[in-house]
Amino acid sequence: MRLPTPHLSLAAASYRARAAAVLRTGFAIACLALAAGCATRPPASDLQRQHTEAVAPSTATPLGAALAAPEAAHPGQTGFRLLATGTDALQMRIALARAATKTLDMQYYIANEDTTGKLLLGAALYAADRGVRVRMLVDDLNFHDIDQLMASLNSHPNIEIRVFNPYGSSQESVFRRTTNVFTNIDAFTRRMHNKAMIVDNQLAIVGGRNLGDEYFSASPTLQFSDLDVLAAGPVTTQISQSFDAYWNSDFAYPLRTLNHQKFDAHDLDVARDDLRAHWHKDADPYNAKPLNATPLAQQIARGELGLTWATCQFVADKPEKIAGLPDGDMGDAMRATLARMNAAQKSVLIFSPYFVPHDTGVEAIRKLQARGVQVSILTNSLAATDAVAVQAGYSPYRVPMLQAGAQLYEFKPTLPSPNDSRRLGIVGSKSRASLHAKTYVVDESTLVIGSLNLDPRSANLNTELALIIESPPLAQRVAGYFRLATSPKVSYHVTLATPAELAQLRGSATASPLVWTDEEDGAIRTYNLDPGAGFYRNLLTGLFLLLPVDSQL
Repeated sequence: MRLPTPHLSLAAASYRARAAAVLRTGFAIACLALAAGCATRPPASDLQRQHTEAVAPSTATPLGAALAAPEAAHPGQTGFRLLATGTDALQMRIALARAATKTLDMQYYIANEDTTGKLLLGAALYAADRGVRVRMLVDDLNFHDIDQLMASLNSHPNIEIRVFNPYGSSQESVFRRTTNVFTNIDAFTRRMHNKAMIVDNQLAIVGGRNLGDEYFSASPTLQFSDLDVLAAGPVTTQISQSFDAYWNSDFAYPLRTLNHQKFDAHDLDVARDDLRAHWHKDADPYNAKPLNATPLAQQIARGELGLTWATCQFVADKPEKIAGLPDGDMGDAMRATLARMNAAQKSVLIFSPYFVPHDTGVEAIRKLQARGVQVSILTNSLAATDAVAVQAGYSPYRVPMLQAGAQLYEFKPTLPSPNDSRRLGIVGSKSRASLHAKTYVVDESTLVIGSLNLDPRSANLNTELALIIESPPLAQRVAGYFRLATSPKVSYHVTLATPAELAQLRGSATASPLVWTDEEDGAIRTYNLDPGAGFYRNLLTGLFLLLPVDSQL
């Protein structure tokens, strides 16, 4: 399977060329009007900042001591534990911060200062107060650098925050940030999508979750169904090395050089008091209490952490990918993921909330199917997605994928009752649901989990990371999640309309070659148009189909 720059039909290419010309003209006018407000940033290495690296894995720590025996019993392997529910994922992150004695490193595309975000920031601050060095690297697209709390924490002698690929952090006005969007559009679209949390170079969490309420079953309006994995042991060193490469790269700017606000010890004391009050108020209601639970080192030593030991490969894009790749090339994480999928012998299961295969991806599915490999795909429905533009890139390929033999499912925006005994954490809560897991299962023996979607953005624009874990027990457990998540109560099964169905629909204004099937209140229902999406989302999808944005999706 391969996801290069898309190939368009001649008519579509002609139309999009005209549309692109119009957009370029508009951008040119905007650039002329706004260019005075934008300046090229020097590389971060030209600024005053300290080059730091992870502690050596041999450094004496309680976690290292606890892992010594199980590592010796499983030479060359790493211990893994799936984090399938938002509550598990939040609790484990807080437990990791609590367990840190030397270092705590966090790398995220999104880091919100909401309810769970403050719980995690509080845990990081308490670690820093104990003498732990805390490094936090956040992509600029979703980072509000002038927020009082984050900037106050950055004044702590043991905490440093850096911003990756900033496009407007040094300006406090919306106008100036918008200026950089227009005048540096290529740089603006390239983002650090990596997600990792590392403690003492011994334990790490990687996967699909950012830091925010919607990722931890804590939002009253939106629940991202996601999946992370805890890694304990040797592979953590490779994850730390990737973090260090990003942290010390030319694209990682110290927050203090971007933020014009000044903070003193009093501001940090106020932040500490506020976070302590927030912890006492919200830790129990949001199931974050493991900060006071049995230390992780003791759980590991007693064999209570439930680790599954397996060989694995960690692959991360280099930070320089953000500057652009040669035409036709893709990042290392995507290349390794697709290579493993293309080597499948029996089956490939795909969780990808943003899925844009293009013609070459469809052809790869056709080749796998011809070899007897069943390809099954779960992505978001138009009603469930939080990125309607991506749906416009995906929807034209549904019919070709089905004709190639793929099984296709689309995640519903509503989920079964929490009282349903068959419900697992991977599929949700009572909030509006949206798939966010980026996970792939090959032959029910290999699990690929990380930050990358199967789309051109992950292949060519954003930086990504992935763990390729050779473990039938873990792969089969995630295959079970897939079967549950694709059940008719949770997802629509998308199929080609039969000749009889097409004859019945002939002349209908909504006639489509596709049929969506699900189950509601015990009854099987069918649809001939993206179900539950409504007029507004269908309209937006149509508009995005007219724009030359394929490579940005």
